[in-house]
Amino acid sequence: MKILHIWNTAGVASIIAKYMDKLFGTVSAVVMRKRYDKFGLTTYGELWDYPASVFKLRCLIRARKFDIIHIHSCDELVPSIRRRYPEKRIVLHYHGTDVRGRWREKEKFWRKADLILVSTPDLLAGAPEEAVYLPNPVDLDLFKPIRRPDQIFKHKKLALYFIKPKSGRDLDWAKEVAKKYDLSLVVHERNIPYTKLPEFLNNFEYYIDRHYIKSLSKTALEALACGVKVIDWQEKVLNHFPEEHHPVNVVRKLYEIYTTI
Repeated sequence: MKILHIWNTAGVASIIAKYMDKLFGTVSAVVMRKRYDKFGLTTYGELWDYPASVFKLRCLIRARKFDIIHIHSCDELVPSIRRRYPEKRIVLHYHGTDVRGRWREKEKFWRKADLILVSTPDLLAGAPEEAVYLPNPVDLDLFKPIRRPDQIFKHKKLALYFIKPKSGRDLDWAKEVAKKYDLSLVVHERNIPYTKLPEFLNNFEYYIDRHYIKSLSKTALEALACGVKVIDWQEKVLNHFPEEHHPVNVVRKLYEIYTTI
């Protein structure tokens, strides 16, 4: 089975491709525009330094060699690939703001796909019945506790909260949560290279996740994989990495889905 992943939202395509090739012997390719991968999320795949029009054309040409075209977020590509390759299986994978609250608006794209996936349960609100929730995988080769000879390197009672540049959304909430749990809060922009993120996360005992979206972020899952406690949108403390997000479990589920479309 040959799979082409187009785009790499949150690095999910790279993780799926890596573990699926390892586990099932598939042949996967991931293509992503270089200018939109500032933090190096494409650890498995190719970065293309082309303008949008050329990127789309090259994707259309590249798709000829693959059995399954797995498109992440870039739903506007679905109709053109469907017209060019009516026999190919097309998977459209939504990851968040690309479809949240926009299902009706996006119908002209998703109705031409053979399968619709969503990365968090909240995205099923308003989705067509056939949409399937596929948990976000975490690369456990990268995200894990950093152990020193006699200790786990974490500063006790220290909590991390990532803030988006030029956005203070949820910051007041994060400060209240830190106060509630008597934590020292570090507010940091999410500008850390992907391969350096595990080491950075391992400095903290707690990670405070987003509040405005009612599901765990991928960064929260990565923090849990590092042994960091996560405070979720309900202000609950989570201590364990959820097995449904283990990359082997995710790709097993996806491989089974691939074989049925």
